[in-house]
Amino acid sequence: MKMKTLTVSEVNNYIKRILDSDFILNNIVVKGEISNLKYHSSGHIYFSLKDSVSKINCVMFKNNSMNLDFELEDGMEVVANARCSIYQGTGSLQLYIDKLQKEGLGELHIKLEILKKKLQEEGYFNEEYKKPIPRMPKRIGVVTSETGAVIRDIINVTRRRSSLVDIVLYPALVQGEGAYKSIIKGIEYFNKEKSVDTIIIGRGGGSLEELWNFNEEELAKEIFKSKIPIISAVGHEVDFTISDLVSDFRASTPSQAAEIAVPLEEDILKTIKDLENKINKSVLDVLLYEKEKLNNYKRLLNSNSPEVILSNAYLEIDRIEERARNIVFNRLEKEKFKIKAFNDLLEAHNPLNVLKKGYTIIEDNNNKVISSKSMLSDIDEVNIVFSDGKVKSKILKEIK
Repeated sequence: MKMKTLTVSEVNNYIKRILDSDFILNNIVVKGEISNLKYHSSGHIYFSLKDSVSKINCVMFKNNSMNLDFELEDGMEVVANARCSIYQGTGSLQLYIDKLQKEGLGELHIKLEILKKKLQEEGYFNEEYKKPIPRMPKRIGVVTSETGAVIRDIINVTRRRSSLVDIVLYPALVQGEGAYKSIIKGIEYFNKEKSVDTIIIGRGGGSLEELWNFNEEELAKEIFKSKIPIISAVGHEVDFTISDLVSDFRASTPSQAAEIAVPLEEDILKTIKDLENKINKSVLDVLLYEKEKLNNYKRLLNSNSPEVILSNAYLEIDRIEERARNIVFNRLEKEKFKIKAFNDLLEAHNPLNVLKKGYTIIEDNNNKVISSKSMLSDIDEVNIVFSDGKVKSKILKEIK
């Protein structure tokens, strides 16, 4: 007989009808420890109930959660009145909670809170002690199980992001009594060898009991004193351990840890290119600045060079010479004008000009002008001066 092929929705609907028709599953009282608690903005509350070996997802809708008279906390022991069904969208089995009663906190959760408070008071979680994750690592150290999904996820993400980063695995136990000691040895190994830039410690998700090795105080102190930055990737996003709080960075999953530790190769190349451009620009700016300084010095030297000084001196000499020439020329012209004026005055009073009109001058032999006839009484000869020369003449004595 050929079986009918069902769709996924039909399968989920069939299972839901069976569960919803079961009287016991619709009226159960369950005791367990709350974990993965999440208050949704809609007013619904999502969490898991777990015991030492199992857990089941739960939801408490707003109309029921409004009746709670206490605040839920991870690790709280509660008794829930609920019905069991599946969510058709995902086919996941879950409890739909109607009522919750508080039973108290689980022992491990109490132990965790005591240790968390102690380490916090001692400063192990302080941001000031967090080391930055290297931006361009060459090698990443991973402390985890060599057979688990964690190392595979980290390798896959790393290879996808960059071919420039190597992965070094330190095989360690991540579950079971005393497993934290092998994790400590891995951290010690990488710090001693100094062969990696960043350390990732981690494992997959699990209950508080399964993750307890990452809540050990001795491991927390080893993480704190590590000289190499440590990324903690323990469990899933909702899981928190002491290792997460004391590490330099907490990743919600191992894959995210790889994304944090390993930059994208194209980002690295872009960063290198940006740095190259920045260096080139800085060098060019320095060269231009120094060139301008050199030109300024050159202009200063040129303006103060002996050649320029001599050239300026020659120009100054030429200006002085021209000025002196002008002064002398003007002085000569002025003196010539004065001489001409004196000459005109002399010409005007020159006795020779009178002689040219027919007048003469009579002088004795000593060239003394005879201005009266009485002066001729003792003189036999005289000089008669004409405009064109002198003539000697004898005087006949008939002077009275």
